[in-house]
Amino acid sequence: METDPQIIIVLGILTATVIMMVFELFRIDVVAIICMLALGWSGVLTTDEMLVGFSSNAVISMIAVMILGYGITTTGVMEKFSEAILSQVGNNKNKIIGFLSISVGTLSAFMQNIGAAALFLPGTLDISRKTKIPVSQLIMPIGFAAILGGSLTMVGSGHLILINDLLKNAELEPYGLFAVTPIGAVLLIAGVVYFFILGNKVLPKDRSLETKKSGQEKLMDTLSLSKKIWYLSITPNCPLIGLTAESSGIWKKLQCNIIALSNGEDIIYAPWREIAFQEGQILAILGREDAVKAMEKEFGLSVVPAPSLFNRLDKPEDSGFAEIIFPASSEMIGNSMRGYGFRRRFGLEPLVLFSKGEEIKGDFSDHIFDYGDTLIVYGLWDNIRTLKETSDLIVATPIESDPKNKKKTIPAVASFAFAIMLTFLGVPIALAFMTGALAMILSRVLSIQQAYVAIDWKVVFLLAGLIPLGVAMQKSGAAFFLAENMMQLIEGRSVLVLVTAITILATIFSLFMSNIGAVVVLAPLVIGMAEIAGLDPRPLVLLAAISVSNSFILPTHQVNALMMSSGGYKNRDYIKAGSGMTILFIVLTVAFFYTFYL
Repeated sequence: METDPQIIIVLGILTATVIMMVFELFRIDVVAIICMLALGWSGVLTTDEMLVGFSSNAVISMIAVMILGYGITTTGVMEKFSEAILSQVGNNKNKIIGFLSISVGTLSAFMQNIGAAALFLPGTLDISRKTKIPVSQLIMPIGFAAILGGSLTMVGSGHLILINDLLKNAELEPYGLFAVTPIGAVLLIAGVVYFFILGNKVLPKDRSLETKKSGQEKLMDTLSLSKKIWYLSITPNCPLIGLTAESSGIWKKLQCNIIALSNGEDIIYAPWREIAFQEGQILAILGREDAVKAMEKEFGLSVVPAPSLFNRLDKPEDSGFAEIIFPASSEMIGNSMRGYGFRRRFGLEPLVLFSKGEEIKGDFSDHIFDYGDTLIVYGLWDNIRTLKETSDLIVATPIESDPKNKKKTIPAVASFAFAIMLTFLGVPIALAFMTGALAMILSRVLSIQQAYVAIDWKVVFLLAGLIPLGVAMQKSGAAFFLAENMMQLIEGRSVLVLVTAITILATIFSLFMSNIGAVVVLAPLVIGMAEIAGLDPRPLVLLAAISVSNSFILPTHQVNALMMSSGGYKNRDYIKAGSGMTILFIVLTVAFFYTFYL
């Protein structure tokens, strides 16, 4: 029987796409665009069909999820989330991966995978920043867990919901809500254990986006700056009581800097020279260890653990060092630190001054500033940002933390929760999430310009370019052709061979077709093969539906596409880590179904 030319064309384009992806001949979004255009120019798809990806539920959902995630991040709420997790599991990488994976996997059992992944992504990035664990070591395990968790219940994924309708249409009994929970739990736990054991070998470590030092790190390395903060309490009868930072000699004699001072429940950042010390106050000090010890001894101060009141000083996202340059037009030229009232204006502590090739530390309050002078300060990013916006000084250090709009925490969380609630009520995920994204914009959590910036267009074009390939495989009959030929090859073989073949075929389809499309193609074939083999078709249809979740070897699944840019991954990273996960998935699924379902 002669094969339809369109099937040959589609399979040729599929093969070329796989080769370009595996060997990374072009960037993955470029490969997707090439694939999309090839389907159009070949005549397999009409222009409208070729561009269908840009209006697909998957792409619109992805855009909405990016906006929602960005909106949540701008409020700072995910920082509290990450702090809560770290307080429970500490800085141990495996504990963090285990906790996050089980959490996101469990959530995926009752909501769409992409929504669960999006909810945890900002917090995971924040945890990586705080623990210094490379983000590439955390993001992929969380994404895989979100995919695996979709198999914990029959409502965790769209294709699992669909198979009950397909079974009804074939006059077969549908499955209950928790019919897949045993195999889903096995797969999720196996996925977590997989990264526990092989994570260091299969996950990328050396990434330019991770190894490249930030402006803050470069400044600290260049000037040998230490962020070690000492906390000293002013005890009763302390000689420091009644003195000021200037009169006590803390600046000039000891060359220590007071970056903050507690005043009851309030904090004074970079206290002014005329503020007198009082009993019970706590000083946050930057300085060499020997200088701080000398200060402690001279004034009878008591070293105390870091008080929670000062927690913003230790957070890289809240405070840091900055390099400030004096341009010729600055009003500070010809003025001094004392005369300008630098500390009072900005709440920043001056640490080092570079003037005419000389490095000056300690007390340089009366130094007359000249063009080209450079000042190193320490303080809150909010205060550094204020200096940058309201003065004529040049801040040379990048401000690597965006301002947090904490006043918008409630509307941001409410918008995200509203979107998720809509999905529980049966609203299509694209409609639900785009409604939530619009709610964030209307409630002024973020502007429409910020929403556009939040969209990663690489991911959008990746999905929009590959979705037409799945359409072409169904339209041309290529998917049915592959499935039918494989089924013919295994006809009459043992049940184990049949189960393995269905699992592998569904896995292949999942890489280039929507999960729902793959199930639609496979279900009738599987039912037919089961009847020929004299088997109950229900478990085999369920097997096919679970197996189309085995989308780890390429970043073509929505969740993997979302995580790709954040983790800095390349195709080879998914091939390396996803290959092991794919094999593990196939082995466990085949063994479980063969033993317990058939």
